[in-house]
Amino acid sequence: MLERILENRFAIVAVILFGVGLLNMMLRFNLLKKVIGFSIMDSAIFLLLASLGYIEGHTAPIVQEGSVNAALYINPIPSGLVLTGIVVSVSVTAFSLALIQRIYKRYGTIELDELLERAKKEED
Repeated sequence: MLERILENRFAIVAVILFGVGLLNMMLRFNLLKKVIGFSIMDSAIFLLLASLGYIEGHTAPIVQEGSVNAALYINPIPSGLVLTGIVVSVSVTAFSLALIQRIYKRYGTIELDELLERAKKEED
């Protein structure tokens, strides 16, 4: 049992982090905390992808002159996906923070329930 847990430790940590981020997004009404929860979920996915691409005992896919054994390298595709995902995640986080700043300047709050009440009052 302990061997299996240690073998899948990165996947277990990724699931726990994803759960923490999801609960944070679902249970918090502060928009800034929701962005933090989304960022935690992103990190969990990146950890899972990076851990799935790693092969024990293999090295980075940097081919040296005279090397012919490609079986000793890890798969570079998950690393590339993680890198692309990080760039997209940072962009989405920056846009979300800028949007939250504009919401705060306009309405004076970043609490979702207060914003929904104001929208309801404006509708009536």
